[in-house]
Amino acid sequence: MALSAKDINDNTKWQDLTEGLQIYEPATSKNFMTGEWRTNTPVVDWDNCRHCLLCVPYCPDSSIPVKGGKRLEFDLDHCKGCGICVSACPFGAITMKEGK
Repeated sequence: MALSAKDINDNTKWQDLTEGLQIYEPATSKNFMTGEWRTNTPVVDWDNCRHCLLCVPYCPDSSIPVKGGKRLEFDLDHCKGCGICVSACPFGAITMKEGK
């Protein structure tokens, strides 16, 4: 029986882990701080952002939060820096900077 991501902790025995540490449950990305993998970081130019929200559905990590119909700062704990949001923004409001 495979453990769920929330069941794994510092006391988990290696025998209880799945082969290859595969996760067999959906929607677990919020349980892991994957932003540390990032080599490039998205930056918003708020003067150019029109809050059209076209970038939001393109983000594969759901790292562009929205509140009250306005996009917020990137969730850098989960953003992997893929840059898809840069291509999705029709106003050139998002750029990538090297590093974290």
